[in-house]
Amino acid sequence: MGLAVVYSRALAGLDAPLVTVEVHLANGLPSFTIVGLADTEVKESRERVRAALVNCRFDFPARRITVNLAPAELPKESGRFDLPIALGILAASAQIPAEPLARHEFAGELSLSGELRPVRGALAMTLRASRDGRAFVLPESSAREAALVDDAAVYPAPTLLAVCAHLAGESSLVPQPPAASAARPRYPDLADVKGQAHAKRALEVAAAGGHSLLMVGPPGTGKSMLAARLPGLLPDMTVQEALDSAAVRSLSTSGFRIDDWRARPFRAPHHSASSVSLVGGGGDPRPGEISLAHRGVLFLDELPEFARKVLEMLREPLESGRVTISRAARQVDFPARFQLVSAMNPCPCGYLGHFSGKCRCTPDQVARYRGKLSGPLLDRIDVQIEVPAVPQEELLRQSGGESSETVRERVSRARAVQLARQGKPNCELAARELDRHCRVGTPAEALLKSAIARLNLSARAYHRVLKLARSIADLAGEESVLAAHVAEAVQYRRLDRVA
Repeated sequence: MGLAVVYSRALAGLDAPLVTVEVHLANGLPSFTIVGLADTEVKESRERVRAALVNCRFDFPARRITVNLAPAELPKESGRFDLPIALGILAASAQIPAEPLARHEFAGELSLSGELRPVRGALAMTLRASRDGRAFVLPESSAREAALVDDAAVYPAPTLLAVCAHLAGESSLVPQPPAASAARPRYPDLADVKGQAHAKRALEVAAAGGHSLLMVGPPGTGKSMLAARLPGLLPDMTVQEALDSAAVRSLSTSGFRIDDWRARPFRAPHHSASSVSLVGGGGDPRPGEISLAHRGVLFLDELPEFARKVLEMLREPLESGRVTISRAARQVDFPARFQLVSAMNPCPCGYLGHFSGKCRCTPDQVARYRGKLSGPLLDRIDVQIEVPAVPQEELLRQSGGESSETVRERVSRARAVQLARQGKPNCELAARELDRHCRVGTPAEALLKSAIARLNLSARAYHRVLKLARSIADLAGEESVLAAHVAEAVQYRRLDRVA
């Protein structure tokens, strides 16, 4: 009787727990059984593995084959276990040496001819394999992504035969070289937006502190253009932020493109998106749009057109920066530290208060339209501004505003001050940290009390105004929050003033 042990990885959210693939060959009627909470995709590997071994001129044992994927309580999905199962059968039947298997981990889907096909989550799996000190053998198309992990030993393999030759010492696989430093990502330039000085200033303040933003204005005023330029105003991603973002995107169906390395994600789902597509979920939980926008920007255009149930699901991730997908048998955490940017019209037709004579909406229609956004959700949006129609003379002028690069330099300086002072952006300050980092003088305190009384701000909105004022002070290079900073922060609560 033969027994072989091969190591691989499962996916549980952003984690990649170790899976031990145990293959046992016993006497008896020929059979092939896979146990260990394997789903349909994994069980179908029996036919793929059988055909691949035969077509690669290996002997398929006519014995009772039992494959155990341990731990048994961890769900196993996808075809990534094809390669370790095939290697386990070959090692258990003494067709390849078993000793080198302990120094490697394997993942890859097999074609019937023995070629290796790409797998989902290569980056997340390599992060864990590297910490455990084992080399990772992957399909060639997944290896570039995995090589983004520093000091990871990644071996790209085109076929099952190439992996077997490597283990047998006949022809070694060439390690995947570390990913080359990519050029700084290119983003749309803020200078392309004509006019809208107030909106550009609000965008800069939001970028400086990582604040969420809502733009209200008629169609064609540049709301979508402004939103698309926010990633270009944010500071460069650190290596750890880039790894976290790439690891989440590698779990998605579309995977992670190596050309997007260190580029801030910009996700803009359609307003017909379901709650599962936005937040994440499914039988095998996958990240939703809010997690795919981790360390980047989530843009929700036509905000009131989203289903109210979908929008309400944003409330907790906006506060915590994480989302937990709970199922009867498992719970999965995904990071969701995104910057929300949203846009809406002032009324159903879009022309209320603009383009005189065009709007025909009744007050009840306007109230119902705005009522689709709940108070708790609006409370969590720090910056709420009006984006009016651009005057004709502004449209006819040459674009000559500040470039994204110029604004980004100011934002980066302000963000560096925040990280040195408190170790996090202003938007992530907890309530107990506000007294220490957002102290206001007597004139600013009086102005803040007046704003609370006149606008009837909630405790959460009050804290948001303080954080916003702190970001404005950081942009100005001031150590303390002054009255002018509080006044500007209050001006950005546009919907509170309307109410």
